[in-house]
Amino acid sequence: MIDTPEAESPTAARPAAVGLPVSAGIGRFLVLVAVFVCAACGLVYELELIALADYLVGETVTYTSVVLSLMVFAMGIGSLGAKRLRVRPSVNFGLIEALLALVGGCSATLLHVCFLLFGDARPLLVACSLAIGVLIGAEMPLLMTLIQRIREQDADRAVADLSAADYVGALLGGLAFPFILLPLLGQLNAALCTGVVNALAGAVVVLWLFRGDLSRRARRRLFLLNAAVIGVLVVCAAAVGPLERAAEDAVVGEAREAHGLGGGPEVR
Repeated sequence: MIDTPEAESPTAARPAAVGLPVSAGIGRFLVLVAVFVCAACGLVYELELIALADYLVGETVTYTSVVLSLMVFAMGIGSLGAKRLRVRPSVNFGLIEALLALVGGCSATLLHVCFLLFGDARPLLVACSLAIGVLIGAEMPLLMTLIQRIREQDADRAVADLSAADYVGALLGGLAFPFILLPLLGQLNAALCTGVVNALAGAVVVLWLFRGDLSRRARRRLFLLNAAVIGVLVVCAAAVGPLERAAEDAVVGEAREAHGLGGGPEVR
């Protein structure tokens, strides 16, 4: 059931929009966990782009500002665009999380490939910042709709709960990236692993918690989409080693040329 603050008696309460496999309290908690995980993944993508701007482009201050500014701007665009997606929040949230996992998870790999092929990753860096920002911005309005469908409450309380989960998740992602993901996995695998976690979080919310909101055909399509995204991320992980070595050689070569060392010893 949806608890409506304005209801004057139990009989006035409106029925729940979807049938959950768990109680409303547990369902609400799981949505907040999804907010937490998605926020952590989003910040990892952001930090990954900043780190790659330093490594591949070399203009740390300039492109840190560019990445941050573009992502915040794109998040606003995504939030506005999400208003049109709230008619079918479950399906659209599943699609957005799958796309975010694909774009964010593969962003580091694509930037390395772009750098190796064209010697300049800046246009793709800008494109990835915008795309990831738009998708992150679209998450919160849809999650707000989903959590209100479980149990309707005052908007200010719902925003406070979602914001708290979002900020704490961002803290986790910000700390996990330099202290856990980079030392253990490296730049490319860190992004790919984050994409897998992102895809799984979205799949659990939509394909399990809100499965009653989807037709059998929609569930099958979303399942196949998430499976394909995870498959792409796993395939990319197989090419990480050679790609990182090739990019390192290219960066070293540029450093030698910049220092006028020619064929001398490598300088990083």
